[in-house]
Amino acid sequence: MFREIRPAIVLLLVLTAITGLAYPLAMTAIAEALFPVQAQGSLIGKDGKVVGSALIGQEFKDDKYFHGRPSATSAPDPSESTKTVPAPYNAANSGGSNLGPTSKALADRLKEDVDKLKAENPNADVPVDLVTTSASGLDPNISPEAAQFQVPRVAKARNLPEEAVKQLVAANTEGRLLGLLGEPRVNVLALNLALDRAAAK
Repeated sequence: MFREIRPAIVLLLVLTAITGLAYPLAMTAIAEALFPVQAQGSLIGKDGKVVGSALIGQEFKDDKYFHGRPSATSAPDPSESTKTVPAPYNAANSGGSNLGPTSKALADRLKEDVDKLKAENPNADVPVDLVTTSASGLDPNISPEAAQFQVPRVAKARNLPEEAVKQLVAANTEGRLLGLLGEPRVNVLALNLALDRAAAK
């Protein structure tokens, strides 16, 4: 009987070694060699310490910082394991809210967010990405329009000229990939770090 199952066992071990060990190690080595920053998570540092990733958003609440898109990610409730609590940009639980266009909860949240943003900048239209979540809930980028919308608040909180803050937004705006793919975008963490550097000067 062992003679009959031996080829299957050998094949299982060989394929496990190839696909479970050799292939992942080879791909990791190639990624490290060709794209070292991306392979390490596209980490962003400040003063020698990692402060975040260019791929995962963070929550900024202070008026002196640009705010990112809302995040619908959640985490288990520490006091009740069967329930969840909001945990913005929780990379362990990537996902949207699953609320549809007929959801009253979504409509109420959108109205509340739009009213709050209108009070902040009554002379401008509220960009849609400042009130809607992304599918992953982890989007680190906002549109240039969303960044420009926040310029008056940030400039006032930092006591900086609006024109200087607008120039920072323009300097941190990335174009379409290869001029064709995607939309122009601003990485919120990178912009806020540039803002800190400019304010320090």
